[in-house]
Amino acid sequence: MNNQVFLREMEEKDWIDVHEYASKEIVCQYQPWGPNNEQESKDFVKQVMKDTKSTERTRFVYSIVDKESGKMIGAGEFNIRDSQNRSGEIGYIINPSFWGKGIATEVAGQLIKFGFTQLKLHRIFATCDPRNIASSKVLEKIGMIKEGRMREDLLLKDGWRDSFLYSILEEEWQKVLNRGLI
Repeated sequence: MNNQVFLREMEEKDWIDVHEYASKEIVCQYQPWGPNNEQESKDFVKQVMKDTKSTERTRFVYSIVDKESGKMIGAGEFNIRDSQNRSGEIGYIINPSFWGKGIATEVAGQLIKFGFTQLKLHRIFATCDPRNIASSKVLEKIGMIKEGRMREDLLLKDGWRDSFLYSILEEEWQKVLNRGLI
């Protein structure tokens, strides 16, 4: 991994960069939100900043920053879904100007590391639209196993969508790390 980016807590000014990608149809084509107007992008960042102050924090949304330019180019998200069973979910979104450079893979790997090392989770999962082949490849590249297809589990603007479910367990992640795959 060549470390093209770093993750940091989101700042109020990030709404401008969020809006740059979140207002594009291609970015949100597989999502239940968007394309965002300016207020929706501002509201997203405000909610993320509010979530950081939660005493029982379960949502961690980080700005993805390009090391070379210092520009915020996307967001990586980690949600603790079941604290008793030590399970969490990752997600990521990248400005399309930076697609195809391995950044999503790098960010997904950082989020998984965060979940296992900082949050001490046992299982981390992710979902993606079956049509989103690039995201499926990212999840497989970081060592996640496709568990199956959840039928019509997410309502989009144009109707219900299926989702592929991927996961990785802590001991599997250790093996992926030992083999130097991420």
